[in-house]
Amino acid sequence: MSEPASVIPVFPLPNVVLFPKLQLPLHIFEPRYRQMVRDALTQRRLIGMALLRGDWEKHYYANPDIYGVGCLGKIVGVTPLADGRYNILLHGLTEYEIEEEVPGATPYRQARVALRDDLAAVEASPIATLQREILELARETIQEDDSPLLKMLADSSMDAATWVNLCCFSFDISPVEKQSLLEAKSLQERAVRLIDVLRFRAAERRIAVDAFQGSKEGKLPH
Repeated sequence: MSEPASVIPVFPLPNVVLFPKLQLPLHIFEPRYRQMVRDALTQRRLIGMALLRGDWEKHYYANPDIYGVGCLGKIVGVTPLADGRYNILLHGLTEYEIEEEVPGATPYRQARVALRDDLAAVEASPIATLQREILELARETIQEDDSPLLKMLADSSMDAATWVNLCCFSFDISPVEKQSLLEAKSLQERAVRLIDVLRFRAAERRIAVDAFQGSKEGKLPH
């Protein structure tokens, strides 16, 4: 069952999806979000990351649409800059679902949210099988023996939730695809969705390679 509803500041961005157990460095420069950081530092140090959706550019300085599921993070590092900007390090805690936005006196957005329980593996064996498939697809997609990400994923001491979330956060896939992964209701579902995304990427790559080789040989692509 989810935690009771809580009001949190919401920080929407167009291209960043944070996942629990991971850390995200952020450069805070807009005045409204400088205020958000100042307020967070004097309270619970919590910020809810959210992904902008739709035609957000037209209304960026108002309240453009955001996805209803995000990741709550805690400020674990902060460097105030001389001109009022901040560099912060946000540690992902858990997924949240927006129940309603809360209009108020702050220049930044706030929302009443329900916090999810940690997504944990129900059974170790299925997750381990899914992890092996993800790793195989990652190797096919990345194709770099010295890839730092592949080296991290070879760390057997990493727990399954951190491992899967690291893949979702780090792989070169679109923000909307990452948002779909964040919205998964279980760790297994998140892993399965990621496998589907990686299979599609691998198929795209094979088609591109076949077309390139066909053009070199004077053949029409399939």
